Amino acid sequence: MAKIGFIGCGNMGGALIVAACKGIDPKEVVIADHVPEKALELAKQSGCRAASNADVAKEAEYVVLAVKPHLIRDVAREIAPVINEAIKNGQKKIVVTIAAGVKVSAVKACLGENVPVIRIMPNTPVMVGEGMILISGDGDAPDAVGEEVFTEFQAILKEAGEFEKVNEGAIDYTTAVSSCAPAYTYMFIEALADGAVEVGVPRAQAIRLAAKTVLGSAAMVLETGEHPGVLKDNVCSPGGSTIVGVTTLEEHGFRGAVSQAIVKATEKNLSLGKE
Repeated sequence: MAKIGFIGCGNMGGALIVAACKGIDPKEVVIADHVPEKALELAKQSGCRAASNADVAKEAEYVVLAVKPHLIRDVAREIAPVINEAIKNGQKKIVVTIAAGVKVSAVKACLGENVPVIRIMPNTPVMVGEGMILISGDGDAPDAVGEEVFTEFQAILKEAGEFEKVNEGAIDYTTAVSSCAPAYTYMFIEALADGAVEVGVPRAQAIRLAAKTVLGSAAMVLETGEHPGVLKDNVCSPGGSTIVGVTTLEEHGFRGAVSQAIVKATEKNLSLGKE
């Protein structure tokens, strides 16, 4: 029996599949996609096995539904008979959803209330093993997922990055930071590089300097435990070039624009489950 299976081999599903195949024996990973050729190609590259949706549901202990929010209910209903039959026969079955905006209760409504469900929200850096993955369960349910399940699941996907356990009620808000903000960070890196190119730095060098600087700055926040504002002030020498740049960003509404991006992304996350 496979340890973990994935239904959906898109960008995020594919990244998680690669991570799983690095964290455990690829032979314990089974995958499926609505385009069978995509699953077959990824299985060939990763050393796992391609199968049908029903086979994934039948064979895997952890069944990850790596599909878009508007498809999650249909896929859950499709595999529900297989999942419930397995549970009835005493087999371990945990369904995992990565669908933004879709609550655990909505997935359980399609699968059956007796089916344990975990909800995760990964971000794109899982593709390089540096992901920030939010994880939650249905804590109000009588069959709420136990801590040992969370621990085992995180161990399977340890090569994807770091997990952060949150209450499901907060996941749509925290997702706006962890899952949406990489796009804003890429825009910031691109803007830094554009400015560097404008003053004469070659493009490739400008991108590398910008990316490494953002990476190092993030590490400073995490490793020192200092408030970002304190670290910012430490760089701003009186009358220096940095404070001029900071003032320019403030004049152009930098902080307000970033904050509003998070607010608007949260509003969209909350609406996704209703679409």
